[in-house]
Amino acid sequence: MKKIIILSTAMLIAISALGQQQFGKVNASEHPAVTWDSHSLMIGGKRVCPVMGEIHYSRLPANEWQQEVRKMKEGGVTVIATYVFWNHVEEQEGIFRWDGQRDLRRFIEICRDEQLPVVLRIGPFCHGEVRNGGIPDWVFTKGCKTRSLDPRFLQYVTKLYRQVFTQIQGLQWKDGGSVMACQFDNEYRGSGDYLMALKRIATDIGFDLPFYTRTGWPELSKPVPFGEMIPLYGDYADGFWDRTIGETDGNYFKAFNFKAFRSSTAIATEQIDYSKDTGKTPQAASQYPYFTCELGGGMATAYHRRPYLYPKDAYSMALVKLGSGSNLLGYYMYHGGTNPDGMTYLNENQRTVATNYNDMPVKTYDFQAPLGEFGQTYPQYYMLRPLHLFMQDYGELLAPMQATFPTPQDIKKGDDAQLRWAVRSREGQAFIFINNYERLQRLKAKKDVQLEACGVKLPKMTIPAGCVAILPVNIEGMRYATAQLVARRNGNIYMMQIDGLPTTIAMNDGKTLRNVKPRGMQKPIYQNIYLLTREDAQWLFLDRRAAKTAPLAVEYEKTSEAGPMRKISVGVQKVVEEPADEDFNQAAVYTIKLPESMDGYAGKLLQIDYRGDVARLYANGKLVADNFYYGRPFIFAPWRLPEGIRELELRILPLQPDAPIYLPREADRTPGEKVNSITITDIY
Repeated sequence: MKKIIILSTAMLIAISALGQQQFGKVNASEHPAVTWDSHSLMIGGKRVCPVMGEIHYSRLPANEWQQEVRKMKEGGVTVIATYVFWNHVEEQEGIFRWDGQRDLRRFIEICRDEQLPVVLRIGPFCHGEVRNGGIPDWVFTKGCKTRSLDPRFLQYVTKLYRQVFTQIQGLQWKDGGSVMACQFDNEYRGSGDYLMALKRIATDIGFDLPFYTRTGWPELSKPVPFGEMIPLYGDYADGFWDRTIGETDGNYFKAFNFKAFRSSTAIATEQIDYSKDTGKTPQAASQYPYFTCELGGGMATAYHRRPYLYPKDAYSMALVKLGSGSNLLGYYMYHGGTNPDGMTYLNENQRTVATNYNDMPVKTYDFQAPLGEFGQTYPQYYMLRPLHLFMQDYGELLAPMQATFPTPQDIKKGDDAQLRWAVRSREGQAFIFINNYERLQRLKAKKDVQLEACGVKLPKMTIPAGCVAILPVNIEGMRYATAQLVARRNGNIYMMQIDGLPTTIAMNDGKTLRNVKPRGMQKPIYQNIYLLTREDAQWLFLDRRAAKTAPLAVEYEKTSEAGPMRKISVGVQKVVEEPADEDFNQAAVYTIKLPESMDGYAGKLLQIDYRGDVARLYANGKLVADNFYYGRPFIFAPWRLPEGIRELELRILPLQPDAPIYLPREADRTPGEKVNSITITDIY
């Protein structure tokens, strides 16, 4: 069964070949048809493998949207996903705000101008670590049951959807706009009748989009009719939401195993019981294409649990999902953000009326994403680029390939007995996916490994520890190669050398190249094939950024020692509670003096290297940033300060001995607090 969708030529180019050509406004008559089947989206008869990146427009200042969307595009993102948080736009009943950084229409117009399709996640419940999951406080005073078929609740949802529609009218797919799809609710476990009611409300109002989605976890008690909503999945390398405070607790290790099972038993474990999960994808779900919307590009920190994510965590998970059969990689988050000001704090916390599972920072939602809270690039931004370029240029070939699993799909945490690998193949062509990596586990090199696909046996080799790679078989004139395909542009083939693995390329013409060294983009290694180092592949088709300048020391002074320690309490969700505003009256206080002229520091970041429990930054008495200490510096963008402010107040609560929180191994657990340095650094 297939569904017909309409897609503009501009969007076809944006999805299938990022950056190769740009288009202006498109005439609707030029839209090619789009279909989907159990494999992938097909645009104009061509299969595509999009890369979707989540960014929350209302968590960024509006004047930064365009440059940040462009950075996402440069990172290989071909579809933008964003939540529309209800309490960000209707915090007071009947008063909708679509101004400033809440201006959804302007954000969508920017995505349209950048030729990037948009998937709106319109709630009413979003979660997103927002107060009450995004449902305004006032809704809970109305006596209605939220997230249900209660007519009173649906009446309020209807008003919300009508308002959202005013923002997208004329910008839908059929209009040549960028709004491609929308998701209803989030992480919903009840009857599909509720989700269908949301869809009917939206379509009656005027939503007319190519397709609609829902999160595929947990399983619904009653399914929605087939074809109405594509279920999207996810996985994470670690989670702030786990109730325990031990290292590598939970089922996150499963994200590093190739497997046919699409769902995860690690997402939202504080609210979802997976004890009865079968570990098998239902037959009805397997008729949909395998897409993800929440593949962890990083991870947020809660007060009780503060994971430190490594670049390869994201890269390994993404490659494993691709090797397991996924044909759309959707990252949550791809770009971090900052909670906007509201009538009250808008972060999730245990003391609110609903969605009170975790105590989150008041302001920061950096998420350790490829692009951080202020647009700073974390290493996985570049590490993931070659994979995204590969999906753009080889998606049509990859999408119909079936996944097979030579190794067990239920490998236990830290099991190092065998190499983890999978094959995607079709009609004699294949990609071999290798993952010899698991977060915080020391997987060893695997010796005398012989990989095989489509009857082609590769020579025995040693797979290095930490190796994460894709090897081609019978593709681009190569019988096999121990290097990774990255891109195919203007008749040239670009490959990436795999760290620690000698490059051998066996051509179909009988020639075999052994121990090949990268030559960059200036000289091919054979005919039209270029071999690049990993670094060169990560910067392929990008202009190199200027070298970082030395950090500039910032003047600061400790003006007050910390007072008596607060009593750490346990909240309603059985984890420790974050400090309240009044607790910071007993914090250690530092005065930070910024340079008199910040003209030369546009795009620079304030970096506070400290240790402690929780730090907050104030400007003229107003909270502007906060940080749960987890071994990384506290970062802030001084360009977001009001004009003329050159003095900030830093308050740090000391880390208490034996505090019942999870801190990563990189963090300094010494009780107390200390500022080591404060500098101004480059954003990149």
